[in-house]
Amino acid sequence: MNVKTESFDEKCGVESTRSIRVVTYNIHKGFSAANRRFVLHEIKKSLQHVNPDIVFLQEVQGERKIPRNHCDGWLNTQQFEFLADQVWQHHAYGKNVIYKKGHHGNAILSKYAFVDWENINVSPLRSASRSLLHGLIQVPGYEQKIHIICVHFGLFELERERQLSILVKRIRSHVPDQEPLIIAGDFNDWRVRAENYLHQDLGVGEVFKKFHGMHARTFPSWLPMLSMDRIYFRGLKVMSCTRLNGQPWRHLSDHIPLFAEFGLIEPL
Repeated sequence: MNVKTESFDEKCGVESTRSIRVVTYNIHKGFSAANRRFVLHEIKKSLQHVNPDIVFLQEVQGERKIPRNHCDGWLNTQQFEFLADQVWQHHAYGKNVIYKKGHHGNAILSKYAFVDWENINVSPLRSASRSLLHGLIQVPGYEQKIHIICVHFGLFELERERQLSILVKRIRSHVPDQEPLIIAGDFNDWRVRAENYLHQDLGVGEVFKKFHGMHARTFPSWLPMLSMDRIYFRGLKVMSCTRLNGQPWRHLSDHIPLFAEFGLIEPL
């Protein structure tokens, strides 16, 4: 991984050597990019190898009952619990799409306990529900609580504009300026409009834009051309960031996951 250090929005704090590692990943309901194989077991192994402290997941199957002989390795259980296993002992899940035989949505896996969490529906359409999964975690020995928001926004620009407005309002009303914040997920924002809402209105920066001068290309996984997935932050120190590209990631899901490491800033 490329390692580079840069401060952003430290807000009268002092640097700390402690850090928190995060990954955001649209797992495509556990299927390979072309839907040919069920690869959740491989995704689990790969995530455990990277070993982040917090995992932001999109398109996670919360429940779906299908005959096992219809899909090799299929689990009639909640995918986020299977992925969490004994590594991430704390997790939150929010339904996005509900259908006759199940539902899927966003999930956050964490090594640190949740103080609180809430799933906020941000879609006007029943058939394509979207949500913000907003958690609040406490890192042992660190004074401040950290806000973590997992997002998966819509495919249509007007829909995304509404969802970004709701996200901004949520942060203004529920995230104090002095408390650290990480927003990660699949923004479906190939036209890069999110900056107008998050950076200009809230002083929130995007990790790859701040670190490398451009957003990471993450879709489609076999030939990434579009910057769909992002990690935004405020009140933390960026230590490193990278795309988890190449093998095995290129053949798991249709998105490339993103990794970032943040230094925790101790308040004065």
